[in-house]
Amino acid sequence: MTYTQTNDPTIREHVQAWQALDVDDQLALFWFVYKEMGSSITPAAPGASTVSTEIAEGLFNQVKELSHEEQLQLQRDLINGVDKQLTREYGSLGETTKLLFWYRLAQGMENATIIPMPASYQLSSAPQELLNKIKQLGFEQQITLFRDYVAPFGAEAKGGAEV
Repeated sequence: MTYTQTNDPTIREHVQAWQALDVDDQLALFWFVYKEMGSSITPAAPGASTVSTEIAEGLFNQVKELSHEEQLQLQRDLINGVDKQLTREYGSLGETTKLLFWYRLAQGMENATIIPMPASYQLSSAPQELLNKIKQLGFEQQITLFRDYVAPFGAEAKGGAEV
């Protein structure tokens, strides 16, 4: 599993703050980021190719076949680096494809194909503070932040190349 982290100290600080949250707060923050900024982060994320889109969609289709409880557990397992088939598949993806996959998960949550966020859910103070900081970043910085955040997720693929 390889990924490149930016040298931008602001981005690194934000990624570390995000990673310091408990796993459910991390997932909630990602959802709120999508709700607040999803319209500016299109499926054609910078650097995405048709192949990336198809691969992200293929993994998404496997996840949507799971029960809602299994979908939530898979998202937790991705963040925690639990070694199982789908987390290894994710781990073998390139950074842009990983970002597209999370974008598709958020879209699935919006239409309840993927376990939705409870309607009345409110972010606690630490994730809310971080969301406010993320909103102040420029678009390119946001995309870099999201890539740096999702890139290390998953488990080490057993052989094979990144896609």
